[in-house]
Amino acid sequence: MSSITTNGHQPDTAAATREGRRPAGAVVLVTGASRGIGAAIARELAADGWAVAAGYRSDADGAAATVDAIEQDGGSAVALGGDVCDPDAMQRVLAEAQEKLGPVLGLVNCAGVTADGLAIQIDDDKWDRVIETNLSAAFRLTRAVIRPMMKARYGRVINIASVVGPRANAGQANYAAAKAGLIGMTKTIGVEIARRGVTVNAVAPGFIETEMTADVPKDVLDAVPARRPGCPDEVAAVVRFLASDAASYVTATTLFVDGGMSA
Repeated sequence: MSSITTNGHQPDTAAATREGRRPAGAVVLVTGASRGIGAAIARELAADGWAVAAGYRSDADGAAATVDAIEQDGGSAVALGGDVCDPDAMQRVLAEAQEKLGPVLGLVNCAGVTADGLAIQIDDDKWDRVIETNLSAAFRLTRAVIRPMMKARYGRVINIASVVGPRANAGQANYAAAKAGLIGMTKTIGVEIARRGVTVNAVAPGFIETEMTADVPKDVLDAVPARRPGCPDEVAAVVRFLASDAASYVTATTLFVDGGMSA
């Protein structure tokens, strides 16, 4: 996937970026925005003034509901379908986001899948699918957006990792590897472009009430110091902070939203 260019809609960046402020009309692409954490993030960022490109793979109705909720609250959003694992589809999504909304100066890599099993049960397909969706696709999208962000001297990239990345979780070798890689990627790219006004951070949720964690056994939740699962809005609030001007000096780091699991 090649980087996008800023054609048509041009951000008024001169004064804003000198002071680390988000230019008016900036757009954030949120992948996996049709439900759960991604939908909550899309709504929260719209409430903070971002125009939102709500990315989805197959749940068009869910993405439409996310957009409707944003528009009802006075925000601007559009739903854009495409598989994050398809570089051509993501190039199209980025181009459409810019054409319909404006310059893409924010990216939240939230799309993810699981294919759990003990290591001896994870075949190549399960390994490749999880790594490709949760890590490689996030890298390609990040690579595509950071050049125009650096040119604008403003940008926010936020990767949704997991407490499972730095913390062992039996039965998720592929998922843990992808999320650990996402954290490492976040640190490295964040350092590479820190001086250009672009921040790259990760958020690592613990057990959050979503469809993906619906089957988590009660005894696992009992091991969470907070003694409860989190909710998508609690993750979205941290993403909102990292995407804000208040976080302009926060980069190449990971914030945990896990009820104390990583302590």
